[in-house]
Order: sequence, then structure tokens, then C-alpha cells
Amino acid sequence: MADYVNSMIGSDALYETPSEYIRSLIRRDMEGEPSQVYSSIIEGFKDIKEGRIIKSSGSWKKDKELLKQKQAQNWE
Repeated sequence: MADYVNSMIGSDALYETPSEYIRSLIRRDMEGEPSQVYSSIIEGFKDIKEGRIIKSSGSWKKDKELLKQKQAQNWE
């Protein structure tokens, strides 16, 4: 980890000191990224509970189109 931190600091890097880099990480964490992930997980559970699910075809493009169709039909 020390090697990675050292690669992030210096005159040609993003941060000038290790403490500046750590403060940046803490600020990013405090901005709510974990709560956004938590909210997305809760929304996913709500979708499952309400039956808003599809069986994946294995193709992201096909699944995206099927989701659009289901949403347009109000999941009926």
C-alpha cells in the first residue's frame, strides 16, 4: 500500500503529500457514496418484492430493451 500511496504523491502526481491524499479519501467517503450504494440495494429489493424482475438473456442490450418494454407496459 505504501508503494501505491507514494505513486499518488509528488510534484508530478495528483497529491503533494500522503496526508493530502488521505484527507481526499476521507472527504470522498463522507460525501455519501456508501449511502448511495445502500439506497440502490434497497431499491433493488423493492423491485424484487413488487415483481419488477426479468430473467437475463445473457445479453446486456437485449435485457435493457426488455426492461424498457416492461417499464412502458407498467410491468404487466
